[in-house]
Amino acid sequence: MERQKQNGNMVAIITMFFLFAMISFVTNLAAPIGVIWKNQFQDSSTLGMMGNLMNFLAYLFMGIPAGNMIVKIGYKKTALIAMAVGIVGLFVQYLSGVVGADTQAFSVGEMIVHFNFIIYLLGAFICGFCVCMLNTVVNPMLNTLGGGGNKGNQLIQVGGSLNSLAGTLTPIFVGSLIGTVTPQTAMSNVSSLLFIAMGIFVVAFLVISFVTVPEPHLHKAGTKKEKQPHSPWNFRHTVLGVVAICIYVGIEIGIPSTMNFYLADTTAKGGGLVENSAAIAGAMVGMYWLLMLVGRLTSSSISGKISSRTQLIAVASVAIFFVLLAIFMPKSVMVPMVGYSTDTGWLTANIPISALFLVLCGLCTSVMWGSIFNLAVEGLGKYTAQASGIFMMMVVGGGILPLAQQGISDAIGYMSSYWFIVVLLGYLLYYALVGCKNVNKDIPVE
Repeated sequence: MERQKQNGNMVAIITMFFLFAMISFVTNLAAPIGVIWKNQFQDSSTLGMMGNLMNFLAYLFMGIPAGNMIVKIGYKKTALIAMAVGIVGLFVQYLSGVVGADTQAFSVGEMIVHFNFIIYLLGAFICGFCVCMLNTVVNPMLNTLGGGGNKGNQLIQVGGSLNSLAGTLTPIFVGSLIGTVTPQTAMSNVSSLLFIAMGIFVVAFLVISFVTVPEPHLHKAGTKKEKQPHSPWNFRHTVLGVVAICIYVGIEIGIPSTMNFYLADTTAKGGGLVENSAAIAGAMVGMYWLLMLVGRLTSSSISGKISSRTQLIAVASVAIFFVLLAIFMPKSVMVPMVGYSTDTGWLTANIPISALFLVLCGLCTSVMWGSIFNLAVEGLGKYTAQASGIFMMMVVGGGILPLAQQGISDAIGYMSSYWFIVVLLGYLLYYALVGCKNVNKDIPVE
């Protein structure tokens, strides 16, 4: 009987790992695709990040409802609904490359916004609902299957490794399809990737339909819902952790997204690349996510021995150091980089060394999500599922904070905007040192 339970848990764990990869695949389409729209809107990085904003804005609306869905219909049905929503969202994004390009929706000053951009934003918003539901399923499920504590964090880090692998490949694929951004570059250039994503979702839907998933938080029919005397909001370390999650996602997305715009920008304020800039930028962003994969694999092997708090203190400190180096290094200091374009094949180019230091931040951001989540739900007991929904709502930081950084970069320059990242990392260091301590142990959680 015990062996059957272990086998069932293993299938469930593998399933959650698979979903973790899908989350990154869909999410990481927005930022590299943003260079297409940036080019169409007079080189505005802020408007180029609007798709990313819409993707993460969905978390604000779906975070808590997604947590409630787990309680009412369970992990499996929530995941299946998420897959169906993802297919719709990707198809709507594909339509933005087919219709509406010649139809003016409205204008902002001298800038004309066409209807296809509105369609794209709608598709990104729908995809945001998908990944929000998947995130709500994956994190508490892996933490539960691992038994909480360091072991729970270990499973989250392993799943995060697959998440990073998908994140590594996505910007590389988009960059290779775009090559060099020109006035003729459009969504149709990346339509093949959107169809691949839709196909993966279809396969995932079929696989998950036949997998048995444990449902520890599912309310059975006829069971009266018990009103709880407290909530996750009564725990100080959880509230501060919610803020930390919001900030962390903003950091994770903001660092590579701004770097992508910086390197893809062929004007004087960009990284100095003239040809195949999008391909090189995509390769660098891919390296960032690859280092996140390396960091998560490393963390998964040590998380059973080294606490989440210690890991978060270390990586927040090192990340601040790397970002400061990127800010202060002169643009004239260059290093060689290899990329790939579907037009020219393999290519090399010299890029500012600052970009390399930003890429190294991937080693640091790799373990932050699992560490923060683990610290924030420690000691919550029966309030964990509710807290998960709150965390998912605050992932909206991945849309708002990078957009704020793009606004700063439009005003004072790409590299200067990373002072904003330094401030955000400072909060994560504070949370690891002080804010993560549970000072509300008197609240019953069983």
